[in-house]
Amino acid sequence: MKLTDGFGMDTITLAGPLEAKLAAIRRAGFSQVMLNARDLVGHPQGWEAAVDAVRQSGLRPTGFQVLRDFEGLSGHLHAYKVDIAKAMLQMCAALGSRVLLACSSTSAHATDAPDELARDLRKLAMLALPHDIRIAYEGLSWGRVINEYTSAWDIVERADCPNLGVGLDSFHIFAAKTPLDAIADIDPARIFLVQLSDFMWHETPTFEDRMTTARTFRVFPGEGVHSEQLADLVLRLQRTGYRGDYSFEVFNDDYQQLPLPLVAERARRSALWLAEDVLHLPTPLPAY
Repeated sequence: MKLTDGFGMDTITLAGPLEAKLAAIRRAGFSQVMLNARDLVGHPQGWEAAVDAVRQSGLRPTGFQVLRDFEGLSGHLHAYKVDIAKAMLQMCAALGSRVLLACSSTSAHATDAPDELARDLRKLAMLALPHDIRIAYEGLSWGRVINEYTSAWDIVERADCPNLGVGLDSFHIFAAKTPLDAIADIDPARIFLVQLSDFMWHETPTFEDRMTTARTFRVFPGEGVHSEQLADLVLRLQRTGYRGDYSFEVFNDDYQQLPLPLVAERARRSALWLAEDVLHLPTPLPAY
């Protein structure tokens, strides 16, 4: 077992074809990868070829993303999103991913009624059950109704479905300035994914600020101005009993212009910082 085990990279951080991204992630010492639907549908040989590439890489899928604006719609809009969800679940299952990430809705057409949001997420979870897939529901910091992890957990509790849980993203927590105390109130068995990143400034006062930063200028854990908070978040999760995966969800326009090995090495340093300096994990003994 390596110190980087338990941590994974997101393909969105890297430029280039899928096979090159997978190879760079593997060479940096990671054993898992978070995949995006565009990795599959954008492959020149088709999405089935992309699935084969992931399988041949030896990397375990951390999860598959992202289903957007699913909950709270009605009529033809709801039917449309159900069709999209079924296709996403098919690709997720083909990858062998056990987790599909669903982000809280930003749609002006969606209801703000909590029970209706919970009803739709319960339906999504039921659609995922035959595929043995869990739904990680994440509160976007610019979500119209659900924009903090605390309100996302409330909706998950209302839905009361065993394969529906929360996805926690450090960027959204810090951008919204949601206190970390409520982490202790979440059942660790219902945390299906934790995505980690940082950024270079303290304030993101508007939804537009948050979206721009989130999509173009996140950095790896340990590289930004929230390192202390990020370490606190990870330690709190450990104290709750969370032992699941951590994925580096780093959207960064600068990293997209750098050679893959340089970016993957930054991710590796971040994983080692978390493992050694934050979590104080024991150094694996050499194999003989």
